[in-house]
Amino acid sequence: MFAPGVGGFPADADLTEAQLNLAMRRIWEHASSRVDTIVVNGYQKRRINSFITSTRAYGAGDVAYRDMVAVYESDFGVCRVILSRSVPADSVLLLDSSRINVVPLAGRNFHYKPLASSGDYESGEVIGEYTLELRNESAHGMVTGLDVS
Repeated sequence: MFAPGVGGFPADADLTEAQLNLAMRRIWEHASSRVDTIVVNGYQKRRINSFITSTRAYGAGDVAYRDMVAVYESDFGVCRVILSRSVPADSVLLLDSSRINVVPLAGRNFHYKPLASSGDYESGEVIGEYTLELRNESAHGMVTGLDVS
């Protein structure tokens, strides 16, 4: 877990490229892991998009204006940047997808359960519960406490 101004993490309230790279470097150093997925809410996605503002250029024949980053490449990995409404606006998730699995809860994998029939009418339901398993807690990170105003 990374937070601005805590444990040597840069104190900027807005997400910066330096913060993102430091978090990825620390994950790489402590877990021998390579972050390959960044999951953010809309506000932090706009902050990541702003990393390229100063280097953006357009030619005379360009017909589209694009201001987005879908893949972020740093010294510590190439990451897909994924937009998610489920991530808090003040947070950034840094994930190593090779250490994430979708697994069924004990005894709750998908199965069909017949229900009472009525004449020729047969009914049933599909039941199952799955969860996300994160292996090696140090292989993932989260930046929290970022400004959203």
